[in-house]
Amino acid sequence: MAANYDYFVVLAAMRTGSNLLEANLNALDGVTCHGEAFNPHFAGNLKSETLLGLSLEDRDADPAKLLKAIRSAPGDINGFRYFQEHDPRILKPVLNDPRCAKIILTRNPLDSYLSLKIARATQQWLLKNVKRRVEAEIAFDTQEFADYLDQIQSHQHMLRRHLQKTGQNAFFITYNDLTELDVLNGLAAWLGVKARLTRLDDTLKPQNPAPAVSKVTNPEEMTQALRDVDRFGLHETKGFEPQRGAAVPQYIAASKSALMYLPIRNGLEPVIAQWLADLDGNADDDLITDRNRKQIRIWLKDHPGHRKFTVLRHPLARAHTAFCQHILSTGPGSYKMVRNYLRNRLKMPIPGQVRDTNYSVEQHRDAFAAFLGFLRLNLNGQTPIRVDGTWCSQSRVLDGIAGFLLPDLILREDELATALPALAREVGHSNPSEPGPCAPDVPFTLSQIYDAELEALAAEVYQRDYEVFGFGAWAPDATKGAR
Repeated sequence: MAANYDYFVVLAAMRTGSNLLEANLNALDGVTCHGEAFNPHFAGNLKSETLLGLSLEDRDADPAKLLKAIRSAPGDINGFRYFQEHDPRILKPVLNDPRCAKIILTRNPLDSYLSLKIARATQQWLLKNVKRRVEAEIAFDTQEFADYLDQIQSHQHMLRRHLQKTGQNAFFITYNDLTELDVLNGLAAWLGVKARLTRLDDTLKPQNPAPAVSKVTNPEEMTQALRDVDRFGLHETKGFEPQRGAAVPQYIAASKSALMYLPIRNGLEPVIAQWLADLDGNADDDLITDRNRKQIRIWLKDHPGHRKFTVLRHPLARAHTAFCQHILSTGPGSYKMVRNYLRNRLKMPIPGQVRDTNYSVEQHRDAFAAFLGFLRLNLNGQTPIRVDGTWCSQSRVLDGIAGFLLPDLILREDELATALPALAREVGHSNPSEPGPCAPDVPFTLSQIYDAELEALAAEVYQRDYEVFGFGAWAPDATKGAR
C-alpha cells in the first residue's frame, strides 16, 4: 500500500483526458487504475464484463464488494475512474473515506462539450493511430451547452463542498496538466508511491487539437452565445449568510388533523397556529409542537396522507414586523441587547422608550430604513450580531427545512384565506374556516410609511428571496389573505 492512502479515485467527466491520466498512472510501478470500474454498462473497460474476479451481476448486486477488491488488489495502490453517470451508490462511501485519495480532473467545459459531441458523431472515443482519425464538424447548441455547463459546475461544487465539510483535500489536475511530466510525478508523490515517470505515455493521441471555432458549423452563433456566459459571476449573489438547520421543535401539527406547519418565522405563526387549533375545535395549547426528529417521524408514520406546509411573506413586510416586535419594542419578545447595539453603536434613530408623544411616523420610517441598512450588513456577515431567524433570508430557512422534511406546499400570505381551507378539505374537513386576522404592526403599519426607497432597500437586502420566490413590490392588500 502507498504510505499516504489505501486507494484512489479519479473524479472526472467524459472527454476530460481521463484515459490519458489512467495510462500515465498505470505506467508507474505499483500503481493500477482499473478504468471505469462502476460504469453501468461494463466493468473497467469497454466490453469487459468482469473485474478482479467479479462479474457485472456481482458488482451491481453489491458495489461495495468491488470497491473492497480494488482496495485490496496487489500493488502499492489501486484505484478507478468515476464519472457522474456511474453507479451513484459508490460515490458517498468513497467521498467519506479519508483513506481514499481524491484526484479531481477537469477541462475547459467548452472543449469537453465539443469533444463529446464529436465523439458521439464519429463513434471514435480513443485514438492511437492518427491515420485512423475521423474528422467531423458539429453544430453548437446554445441551450444544450448551457445545460451541460450547469451540470458540470454543480457537480464540481458538490465535490468541493463535501471535501470542505469533511476536512479532506484532493489533488486537482487539469487536462492541460497531463502534458507536464513534473505535475504527474507530483501526483505520484502525493499518492505516496516511490515510482516516478521518466517520460509521458504517448499511446493515446489528441483527437481534436484544432481551435474550438473550427470544430463547429456555426462559429458565429457559438461566439455570440459565449459572450453571454457570465464567467466572473457579475450577477451572482454572494452568500455569506450562514446556513440554517431544520428548527424541528418549532414545527406545529394539528391535534387530530393530518396537517403539519413548518414555520418560517415571519409574524404569521400565531394566525396559522390558531387556525390549526380551531380546525379540530381545540385550544392552541393542544397543538403538537416542541418535538424532536424521532417524534416527528413517528407522527408522520401515524398520519398517512399527511400534508406539510410552510408560508412565505413579502420580505419588506416580514422585516417590518421583525423590527416592530423585536427591535422597536421594549416589552416581551424584544431583543434588548441588539436594540442597544443598534442605538448606541450604529446610532439608529430609535428613542429609549417609544411613546405616542415622542415618536412620529416620519421617525418610524427613518428608523426602519436604518434597520434595513443594518440587515444588509448583518446578512453579509459584517456585524457582530447574530443573523436571527425572524429576519434571515426565507430561502435559507427553506433550505434548512428541506434538509429534514420537504413541505408539500409553500404558501404565500396573500393566498392563505383560500389556500388553508382548501388544504383542510384535502385531509377530510368539509367546511373549514378561514384563518383569522393578523395583528397589525405597532406603533405604525407598513402601509403608513411605504415608499419606493424602502422597497429598493429590501430588494437589496433580500436579493435572493426576491429572485427565487419572484416577489414584486409590496402592496397593502398583500395581507388580506390572513384576515
